[in-house]
Amino acid sequence: MGRLDEVDLSHSLSREESEKRLSALQERLLALRLVLAGLRDGGHLGPPVCVLFEGWDASGKGGAIKRLVAPLDPRHVRVAEFAAPDATAKRHHFLWRFWPALPGWGGFTVLDRSWYGRVLVERVDKLATEEEWKRAYGEIVEFERMLTSEGAVLIKFWLHISSDEQLKRFEARANDPLKSWKLAPDDWRNRGQRELYTQALEEMFERTDAKHAHWHIVAAESKHYARVHVLETVNGEIERALSHHGMKLPEP
Repeated sequence: MGRLDEVDLSHSLSREESEKRLSALQERLLALRLVLAGLRDGGHLGPPVCVLFEGWDASGKGGAIKRLVAPLDPRHVRVAEFAAPDATAKRHHFLWRFWPALPGWGGFTVLDRSWYGRVLVERVDKLATEEEWKRAYGEIVEFERMLTSEGAVLIKFWLHISSDEQLKRFEARANDPLKSWKLAPDDWRNRGQRELYTQALEEMFERTDAKHAHWHIVAAESKHYARVHVLETVNGEIERALSHHGMKLPEP
């Protein structure tokens, strides 16, 4: 039994209930974001917040990110998307290309994919040598410890769906002219390697889950439930960080 086996995928919410809860959570996030940005509490900047999204293809990362950033002024949040490293990135250490996207004090960044590609797709597809991806666990742990020791709030999400649900979503995308662009040949190939990815994921959770950088595994079979879960988690982590730094929380 691994961590993914322990996830209860039966969690669900109706569209009506999720929209009601999302509205309240987004309003709360907006108030918290103003405190982080130094626009309240006497102008003091809050800690950097970095929200990292990983998950199965078609698990709903884009929809969760959309709901997360929806209430925020575009000047107060940055969304950075990472695909396979290009030729320039390959000339550097694998963590090099992520530095420019990281938030400073008062900043808020959302990462759509991240440095975990080294121990997932690069491992499974043999784009990194065994020595490289095995070494990466320790490098990632130290990297995240360095960020959080400087005060950063690092919130890591894995959006989890079953194989059957993934197939259902793939087929729906393939049959929708407005969504078919989201489905690439690599998605089908990755689906065929789900067992290898599951093995890589379980080792990733085991080796990189830490008190300062915990993995939040989200049951995403219901997109409505997953989006609410993400907002609740982000708000809770920000509130804890603000309290830790002695900053006044906005009124509920």
